Amino acid sequence: MVSIRDVAKYAGVAISTVSKVLNHYPNISEETREKVNRAIAELNFVPNTIAAALSSKKSGRIALLINMITHTQAIDEIDMQYLSGAINQAKKASLEVLTIFFSMFEDKSADEITTYLRSQNISGLIIYGLSKDDTVLHELIGREEFKVVLVDAPLMNESTSTVWIDHKKAQYEVAHKTILENNSQKILYISGKQNGYVTQERIAGIKRLTEEHKLDLMEKRGDFSERNARNITFSYAEDYDAIVCASDLMAIGAMKALIEMDIFRPVCGFDGITLMGYVGKQMNTVRQDFSYISAQAVEELRKLMKGESGREVILPYTIVRMQYQDIIC
Repeated sequence: MVSIRDVAKYAGVAISTVSKVLNHYPNISEETREKVNRAIAELNFVPNTIAAALSSKKSGRIALLINMITHTQAIDEIDMQYLSGAINQAKKASLEVLTIFFSMFEDKSADEITTYLRSQNISGLIIYGLSKDDTVLHELIGREEFKVVLVDAPLMNESTSTVWIDHKKAQYEVAHKTILENNSQKILYISGKQNGYVTQERIAGIKRLTEEHKLDLMEKRGDFSERNARNITFSYAEDYDAIVCASDLMAIGAMKALIEMDIFRPVCGFDGITLMGYVGKQMNTVRQDFSYISAQAVEELRKLMKGESGREVILPYTIVRMQYQDIIC
């Protein structure tokens, strides 16, 4: 069995230096850190604390990998609900939880991320907000060294499950309800991020609707930004008779723009965030229970860690008309 002494010898550093790298001391040069991490990876070294954790009877330690929204000043209610649901469910399952943000892994290789997770005794991951651009995380998932549950990303293997709602069907239904209520024919659709998995599904839903009902469709990318949706609405709303948004935050931006323009267009959103109730106008939206989704992700991860195979888990949603009375308590 490889020891910390073997790693130190292989890397040409002191044992204390290896220990400092494993425990993420700040006063280590990047060159030394890379040298030690390379030795750890090439020797397949597992620290004693991790080996002990893996052989213990404890349920395990999991990490929540969150892609926090940074382009808005609004409180990120969705991520807060995700954290609440996961932490509460993990407590019930006797799982320890570590919260990690995507920004912590910027410019890190799959090997470096693996080393970090092992040093933290992590045996399972829940990843929120994975996109097609996150190539290093895709590599990590493909290696199957950790049990992984993805929230809103349709990737599966023996060690990986995905948990989400049917975004295509939900987008179809909320837009259909809004369009039928207003006899709309020309639809302005404000989509999310270009390489997001949910964006792809939601676009497929609105395209199916407009093709079935022979509606005119203009799609503009809003990147889940309230400001972008506001600007798009100013530019195009006069030529369309309904605005369908792929998020509530964008729906709020669109509605505020319409109020400033002093014209009426029906607007619908997606997600069911509390902020929708304070806009002053009722809007249809897809309500997701993010706390419940996250709790189910923890439960699915627990099953994977017990030896079950990866799978797709589809969870429920509701179409609602958000108003102030729905969100006050």
